[in-house]
Amino acid sequence: MNETVTYKGWRNPKVCLILFAAAAPFSFSIWVALLNNFSVEVASFTGAEIGTLHSIREIPGLLAFTAVFFLLMMREQIFALVSLLILGISIAATGFFPTVYGLYLTTLLMSVGFHYLETIQMSLSLQWLSKEEAPKALSHQVSAKSIAALLAYGLLWFGVEVFDLSYTILYLVAGGATVVITLFIWISFPRIEGHTPQQKSLFMRKRYWLYYTITFMRGARRQIFTVFAGFLLVTKFGYDVGDITGLYLLNHLVTTWLAPKVGAFVTRCGERLALIIEYSGLTIVFISYALVEDPIFAAGLYIMDHLFFSFAIAQKSYLQKIAADKDIAATIGVGFSISHIASVIIPIMFGVYLWEQNPAMVFYAGAALAFLSLILSLNIPRHPAPGNEVIWGKQD
Repeated sequence: MNETVTYKGWRNPKVCLILFAAAAPFSFSIWVALLNNFSVEVASFTGAEIGTLHSIREIPGLLAFTAVFFLLMMREQIFALVSLLILGISIAATGFFPTVYGLYLTTLLMSVGFHYLETIQMSLSLQWLSKEEAPKALSHQVSAKSIAALLAYGLLWFGVEVFDLSYTILYLVAGGATVVITLFIWISFPRIEGHTPQQKSLFMRKRYWLYYTITFMRGARRQIFTVFAGFLLVTKFGYDVGDITGLYLLNHLVTTWLAPKVGAFVTRCGERLALIIEYSGLTIVFISYALVEDPIFAAGLYIMDHLFFSFAIAQKSYLQKIAADKDIAATIGVGFSISHIASVIIPIMFGVYLWEQNPAMVFYAGAALAFLSLILSLNIPRHPAPGNEVIWGKQD
């Protein structure tokens, strides 16, 4: 936003970002909570199909770098709204296509909106927020996501357990709510400018190599949780929609409380320590997934795993501190694409080869990836800045 612009009342950049943060998780959380049961009970998925679906879901993430080209035609704020609208409409349509290929199609369209929105929302956050306020404000966005998800899971639980609503109705309500929020943002907020005009061309800078690498590893870790952790609960321990929804509710309830504390911790102690804690914990969690035989303990691991997502604040704050202001949009787009190289490969390869042979192998591989990420996080300086991006391996 331009320094000369004053935003009065609630129609300001921080509130706009919070609404963006909350709009997608409401529908996406319901999509995720229903997916494993919907795919198994209605579309007759096995490990191979679920792996394929998630690989398809991540293909648009590979194209996140093309967001830069769309900025030649429209403002980032408008692009985010269009992406959010695509997301909502696609989720609303999911229940009307209860087949393998129907689910593949609606998932692909949903993913286009989701990944462009994630890219642009992160870019707008780092442009509209100062470096001093970013960790705290980003943590408020994480809390907003969790509150939206809590509301979604609460409504989903009542829809399933009390009213016995069909998958079609549940998906329709979820996507429709996101469409309504999108229209509200469009009508209610002024057009907001960033501090610095953004580069509208593609590039990769050598001095951002550690950010690119950590982003790649985070994409790999996220897929193991998203694809296989929940699938383990359904296939090995027999969790139903109500059980999974209850877990999601608990996940987001704790995250709502934890995220602001993580933001304050990053501000006080720095990105390096926050990421060290995250990846140390994930290494233990993934090894435990491979060995778990008790359904209650498995649920506890699932909750712990989800809580570590709050530490993504540190990765975003790290980029904001090392990047030139004009590089933010393009670097985030390229970073999202890099993360989705792993996201596209891992679900189908792990689903077809490792999961079918022995599910524990998926989680041992996850532990190895988390440990490698821990090693990489040790290379982050205590006070990252342009010219001080890494401890070793500095690039001009």
